[in-house]
Amino acid sequence: MHPRELGPGVVVLDGVDVRFDEMPGPVVPREMLVAIDDAWDAAVRRDPFLFDGPVVLCRDVRPGAATLEVSWSRATYRYRAVRTIPGAPALSSIFVCVVQPTTDGRLLVGRMSATTSSPGLVQFPGGGLEPTEGDGGVTLDSLRAHAATELAEEAGVTAEPGDLDLWAVVRRADLNLGFFFLAPALPAEVIREGHAAVVRRESDPEFDEVSFVACAADLDTLGAPSVDYLEVLVERFHRTASRR
Repeated sequence: MHPRELGPGVVVLDGVDVRFDEMPGPVVPREMLVAIDDAWDAAVRRDPFLFDGPVVLCRDVRPGAATLEVSWSRATYRYRAVRTIPGAPALSSIFVCVVQPTTDGRLLVGRMSATTSSPGLVQFPGGGLEPTEGDGGVTLDSLRAHAATELAEEAGVTAEPGDLDLWAVVRRADLNLGFFFLAPALPAEVIREGHAAVVRRESDPEFDEVSFVACAADLDTLGAPSVDYLEVLVERFHRTASRR
């Protein structure tokens, strides 16, 4: 497995063989814990929608010749406040995304609504990984299940976890590790209807708008900034699709 720099701060790790191992949570000095609590409280005052729920931290990533080894630990969202504290250890997270094609070869993207942590940002359906209950830990199956849930919640599209194929693994500039799953193609109208149902059902949908892009240049027509990996992966999809 050979990491490849495909854009500013975005590294794509090819290969589908992944091994996960859990390790104890980070040891944080007491004074740092106080600073984390203060930073989190300040963040909640700015954004009351924040919730200190469970989250998976990415502790280490070791690309091997054939296997990607990922070490992780359990924490809560307030640990993300560590990034804002001078001298604090770098704590990155694991997230999943779904690459949802249409039957005419375009890709679904959504614009994050004003009530989310990334308002106005265009990205694939997805979200931060949460640890499974009990001793299940993190596996590719749990990532697939979480990806299917995110796709349903954000886009109103139902996919069986077993139908989601691991397509790419991305290490972002902030060291967050993303697993991207390719879903079976659907007609664009079916996807639009699914998202419309979410908007009718939810008072605060995560995507306030969905679009379909045929190439990376289409992102410039959306009138909103996109997440750092999006252009790279849209191009990658259409480049590999043209070879099939």
